[in-house]
Amino acid sequence: MTNKERKAQLTKMRRKARSRVGIFGTSVKPRLHVSRSLQYFSAQIIDDTEGKTLISAHTREVKIKGKIAQAEALGKLVAEKAKAKKITRVVFDRSGYKYHGRVKAFADGARAGGLVF
Repeated sequence: MTNKERKAQLTKMRRKARSRVGIFGTSVKPRLHVSRSLQYFSAQIIDDTEGKTLISAHTREVKIKGKIAQAEALGKLVAEKAKAKKITRVVFDRSGYKYHGRVKAFADGARAGGLVF
């Protein structure tokens, strides 16, 4: 790994740590964690007090073309799964990603599906 790659990795880790400082999920208000790669997008609803994943979803479950459209549909899917488990309020953890593009589309879809954060 070159020095440039190390610096980029360290910067990403610092940004993620900064965004995670005040975010902690409980059983009443669990944490909605998002993760993205170049091809896929996934989300989990996590109860940090027990250390358990309550709900998970991945873009492979959504049969739509286009990354932003997939992220929005995934947000609605997560909201449906959360309603089935009687979860309405969550804390949004964007994992250091900018609130833009797929992350914003996911959040808008989750809000449209009925989640409050």
